[in-house]
Amino acid sequence: MKAGVVHAREDIRYEDIPKPSPGKDQVLIKVKYTGICGSDIPRVNGDSCHYFPNVLGHEFSGTIEETGANVTGLKPGDRVAGVPLVPCMKCEDCQKGNYSLCKHYSFIGSREFGSFAEYVVVPEKNAVKFEDSVSFEQGALFEPATVALHGLLRVPYEGGKTVAVLGGGTIGMFVMQWARIYGARKAVVFDISDERLALGKRLGADEGINTLSEHFMEQAMELTGGRGFDYVFETAGNTVTMKMAFDLAANKANVCFVGTPTRDLTFSVREWENINRKEFNLTGSWMSYSAPFPGKEWELVAYFFKTGQLKYDQSFIYKIIPLSRIPEAFEMFKVPGAVKGKILIDSES
Repeated sequence: MKAGVVHAREDIRYEDIPKPSPGKDQVLIKVKYTGICGSDIPRVNGDSCHYFPNVLGHEFSGTIEETGANVTGLKPGDRVAGVPLVPCMKCEDCQKGNYSLCKHYSFIGSREFGSFAEYVVVPEKNAVKFEDSVSFEQGALFEPATVALHGLLRVPYEGGKTVAVLGGGTIGMFVMQWARIYGARKAVVFDISDERLALGKRLGADEGINTLSEHFMEQAMELTGGRGFDYVFETAGNTVTMKMAFDLAANKANVCFVGTPTRDLTFSVREWENINRKEFNLTGSWMSYSAPFPGKEWELVAYFFKTGQLKYDQSFIYKIIPLSRIPEAFEMFKVPGAVKGKILIDSES
């Protein structure tokens, strides 16, 4: 089969590799689309790849091509989204259902061959079936959509309150939508792009605030009657927005860091003192799993995509690029700000 194989830093090649066969508890998936995740970029353009040669790709959709002897819940032709985490199921965290915290896990698309290929093999539980009414583009967005929902579930979320979402990327847009689905009184997206803020409003945000505006903080506070926000979700992993979360939080708020930071972060005494004076709760969120594996996050994404309450917008996708041109896709990320949305790799073209 054809695959995009990483051989070294800045060296990903479209070439032939052996087509895998499923074991007795596995399924073979014919891949349709794979989204390029932010974590894939340093594995190709930087020094974060675990080993060489490697096949990345973990945000994927496709159809079941073949099933192993013990597989009972899936059959050839089923449309599925890929679940990338392969927990050990034996450690203390796994025994408690905290699969995201497993220290002995494998991961499809980084620690074992992934979906930048025509076919990928995964355990049966790592393929989540979705309805024909859900597109393969949506199927490739299951993983970021579940990451967003997991973040919402990391706080004692209640409807009828105000929500600030910092960062208008794919995960931020899904966090905002989950907040609306679960009854937010007001959901506000913060970003530096008016285009992304407009997308947020199309998807259900009450307001979008451009943080490049000189008076954005006053505007934000006006929306909450000066209280600040009951829930603040930071999704960009950016130093600026991580500090901003502390200022936007109301007294007794819940703040969740969903975004992955890429730089060291320091707070002034005044900035950090917010956590004391406001007595807000601060937590983090990592991946998207719960018991029974892979968890309600994946079940609910399939359900709410089917009902249409979790909305998909074409502007989520910046470009769809054939697998044969995968090196070009990673070249695009070398220009800061050039990629405005998700790039999908099409394994069938």
